Amino acid sequence: MEVLTRVSPPELVKHGLIDVQAHVRVMHGEVLLATSDRAFSTAWPEANGSLLVPEADVDMAKLNDLGPGDVGTVQLAGPSGEVVAWRDSRLAPDGGGLIGFARKPLTTLMQDRRPGWKNVSTVDRFPRWGDIEDLVHLMDVRPVGGDAYEGATYGNVQRNVVEGGQLLGDVIVAASRTDPAKRVVSAHAIFSRPAVFHEPLQVMVNRSRMGRSFSTLAVEIEQHGKPIATGSVLLDAGADDLIRHVAVMPDVPGPADAVPYDFGLIGRELRIIDGAYDPDPDRVGEPEIHSWMRHRWQPGELCLRQAVLAQPTTHWTIGAAMRPHKGYGEVQAHRTISTGVMSSTIFFHEDPDLTEWLLYSTRATHAGAGLAQGEGRIFNEVGRLIATYTVQVMVRALIGAETGMKDDRLM
Repeated sequence: MEVLTRVSPPELVKHGLIDVQAHVRVMHGEVLLATSDRAFSTAWPEANGSLLVPEADVDMAKLNDLGPGDVGTVQLAGPSGEVVAWRDSRLAPDGGGLIGFARKPLTTLMQDRRPGWKNVSTVDRFPRWGDIEDLVHLMDVRPVGGDAYEGATYGNVQRNVVEGGQLLGDVIVAASRTDPAKRVVSAHAIFSRPAVFHEPLQVMVNRSRMGRSFSTLAVEIEQHGKPIATGSVLLDAGADDLIRHVAVMPDVPGPADAVPYDFGLIGRELRIIDGAYDPDPDRVGEPEIHSWMRHRWQPGELCLRQAVLAQPTTHWTIGAAMRPHKGYGEVQAHRTISTGVMSSTIFFHEDPDLTEWLLYSTRATHAGAGLAQGEGRIFNEVGRLIATYTVQVMVRALIGAETGMKDDRLM
């Protein structure tokens, strides 16, 4: 219940309603069926729920035109007989009726309406994975005694597999809280076994060396007593410049000329240069992806901002590695091709401001023998180098590919 009450008033939660805090548009093709700022989900994460819209915000005439169907208490069906909408048994807080909408035959667009949304106005499809505050909550590991920490649960989402970037964030935060007087300057993690969202993570820190200038910490992440990830972190007390130079930002279009991408994370605006993060196996290009990113909000604690900065670094290498190879794309991942992030390292040069545009510039420098290597740099919009990273991924034939994997295991 803690996750639910964090995002919705208790009086709604007790009726099984979660305020999605979004401007909602429900479309059937080009036909607008509903538009509302008062919509609800029946569960959080949204992937486990249905979208409900107050009947007063629904164009019932257009909805009835989709018939045949019962316009009473049961359901409204589309031309092919699939359920399009239904009258829910619950009532809105004002006592009005609620109409539920099916996901597959309809397009439901949700524009962020949380505080600060005018800075980063994201538009995603329902269901969304969650909010940037939910991601921070997951990486905000809490002390449970000694140098041990615990990562929060989230829920059995559509693909109930914790991403490597989140685990790297857990490593960064746990190490920083073990030696809070220093700043994390590099973090490395190897991902040895999948973890699930609906069970807590146990994070143990070993103080390899606690020096006056530098500290070296080893971090182990487990779930149900099984190893999930192994990390190592270097922390620094800091020093003035003796020498300074930085790599130059690549000459690429700015965020205004990049293509918006729906990543399912409200509060994080993402734009891909040339739309290069494309799962189409027949689209061929250079083995690189440049993506602009900014956030509506950022946590005050430096280690949490570093964790948020590091988390998406694991996303781009697989796609970049496939781009030069016609017939291979991420649409095949977990179906006919086995992919996954094996390890990730990030080096922090400057403290990030997550509310400004940041460029993640990733190039796959090698692919072969079932693995691929990516190297990346993060710049702010004026060209200042914020961080660099390296990622190693697996890209190989999937055993049992003739049958594929179940849809609930896919992104």
